Amino acid sequence: MEPESATAFYIPFYAGLAVGKHLWMNDTSKRDWHCKMMLKWVKTQEYWKKSNGSDHFMSIGRITWDFRRLTDPGKIWGSTFLNMKSMQNVTRFIIEKAPGDAHDVSVPYPTGFHPKTKDNLIDWQNFVRRYNRSSLFTFIGATRNWVNNDFRGLLLNYCYNESDSCRLVDCSEIDFRLYGGRFDPGFFWKRTAYDQYEWFLPVEPKSYSVFINHEEVRNGTSIKEVLMRYNKEEIRKMREKVIETIPRIIYAKTNGGGIGDFKDAFDIAFDGVMEKIKEGKEWV
Repeated sequence: MEPESATAFYIPFYAGLAVGKHLWMNDTSKRDWHCKMMLKWVKTQEYWKKSNGSDHFMSIGRITWDFRRLTDPGKIWGSTFLNMKSMQNVTRFIIEKAPGDAHDVSVPYPTGFHPKTKDNLIDWQNFVRRYNRSSLFTFIGATRNWVNNDFRGLLLNYCYNESDSCRLVDCSEIDFRLYGGRFDPGFFWKRTAYDQYEWFLPVEPKSYSVFINHEEVRNGTSIKEVLMRYNKEEIRKMREKVIETIPRIIYAKTNGGGIGDFKDAFDIAFDGVMEKIKEGKEWV
């Protein structure tokens, strides 16, 4: 109730909902209308005028590319929201950011697990730690037929042919939402996680993940052979690091605050954006 003392201002605008139902329409103006109306209003606010939005932040419930339509007629997908002049100083939580844009802050995708207490979280960590994984690796996804040389299709076929080592969950045949979200620490692009979720994942990628360049896989590198090079102790340590990371990449369902001694993804995101805005003000 004392905005003059605030470090930051949250804009409760749901951009994903604002553009989502219009994304497949040819009338691109409809995709931008709600976003323009929000910015028209917020620019009249006293505390926006003082900072031009540099101490404002918001959440965006879709990937960044859904809000970066270029002005040329040939680029018809998405909204132009993040290209609008008034959005250039606003920090936004987004589930997949654009490389090089410091105002995009990647936050973890929501999963189906929302612990209510510290004990709920510890029980789940212990369950994961004890669980006997019978497959060396897993592929959960579906092909994208509209993508040339689709890498997901390559992985799906590879997993199918390596069924003795790989568990295949074809999302074109099963509702992947039943799996509640998964964290699989095997990556083929650095942008998948390393360059996305810096606030949430361990600093050293090799401590929790295996990176196999996608071009090497296309050229015949065996995923199975790469993974089998790791001994049991190395796997145990990496698995433990993933288990330690669980609180940082999930969203707790509590009545307020974190879950005991743990900070969840919300806490980390909030603390991070507050620090980011404070540092920005110090340099002004």
